[in-house]
Amino acid sequence: MSISLSSIASRLTWTSWSILLLQQAADAWTHQAPWFIWVLKVLPLLIFVPGMLKDNLRSYIWLCFVCLGYFMILVQRIFAQPDSLMVVTGLVAVVILFTVAMLYVRWRARDLRVIDGSETDTGA
Repeated sequence: MSISLSSIASRLTWTSWSILLLQQAADAWTHQAPWFIWVLKVLPLLIFVPGMLKDNLRSYIWLCFVCLGYFMILVQRIFAQPDSLMVVTGLVAVVILFTVAMLYVRWRARDLRVIDGSETDTGA
């Protein structure tokens, strides 16, 4: 049985999303951030869970836009704290998340076009 590229990208997306979420939560916990900072760090990632669970490609696309915000913040922090393993982990996770989520959208859309095309051909 062959595993499709979109299923690999989906698994990597969920893995990197989880790592980024945990990194943001651990960062807020380490700095004893107030509740509204927790919300600002974690909520933007949690908003996309329902759409990702429904395999809504627009949710993945918007997640990539949100990743750019995390990327900007983490790049600034990597210059301020170059030895921080937590910041490096977050930066690596957000880069991987952005990349595999975009690849997932591309490959999944192609899979859906193939499925839609085969249903159209057999239905005629």
